[in-house]
Amino acid sequence: MTIIEPHIHMYSRTTDDYQAMYAAGIRACVEPSFWLGANRRYSGTFFDYFQLILDFETVRSRRFGIDHFAAVSLNPKEAEDAALADEVLAGMEPYLRHQRCVALGEIGFNNITPNEERACIRQFELASRLGLPVIVHLPHVDKLRGAQRTIGIIRDLGLDVGRIILDHNTEETIGLCHATGCYCGMTVYPISKLTPERVSGIIRAHGAERMIVNGSADWGISDPLSLVKVVDHMRRDGHTDETIRKLVFDNAHAFYSQSPNWKPDFTLQPVDPRQFQR
Repeated sequence: MTIIEPHIHMYSRTTDDYQAMYAAGIRACVEPSFWLGANRRYSGTFFDYFQLILDFETVRSRRFGIDHFAAVSLNPKEAEDAALADEVLAGMEPYLRHQRCVALGEIGFNNITPNEERACIRQFELASRLGLPVIVHLPHVDKLRGAQRTIGIIRDLGLDVGRIILDHNTEETIGLCHATGCYCGMTVYPISKLTPERVSGIIRAHGAERMIVNGSADWGISDPLSLVKVVDHMRRDGHTDETIRKLVFDNAHAFYSQSPNWKPDFTLQPVDPRQFQR
């Protein structure tokens, strides 16, 4: 089964991960902007990072047969320095217009503070002006309250819910978020977040419409092959291939197809590594 990995931080992964992803059937991925592990001190370091995931990471992934796209944003973990946030937001538009950028994200809440909300609203407005889909990060702590506040902002701004994905859902938030009409993301980690078993149960309870599963692999204990394990478990758990394909391909493809830059090439082949050794 061909798989789209719709939320993964390949900046923090190795070439071995790309090789394993290709061998397992992953043919395209989207890399949202994320927190690097330490707060950045200058707007230029954000812009350098945006350029890296838009340009170099696309080149690196194609060497291994995977078509890579990116999403650009100010992550909520770095919204507390309002002056720096304003500098980043003021300079973000050229990167959002880059040919490999397919969404704005991930935005949302971390600690659900006024500065986080201010940055979130400004980026929702920017995405609306540019016609970009938006990837929203539901907080890891106090997730339900963060989801409720996020949904309130979406309603207050009158945004197109079909162009928004509310990501990192659990059983606590999935019913609320799915009822909005937004796409709903579920993240599978080896220890934290969801397991393939829990994803299977959520889909059995709520159906597969507008549902998207991702691995969101990053610096921590995470797995770039999470989606493969979801496919294997859900088959054993009695779900149809049609349902599984919606989760790992169709729905992500439909969501990102709302961006004119989403034109994945699922026929890419790995390149002989001797062609790009330095």
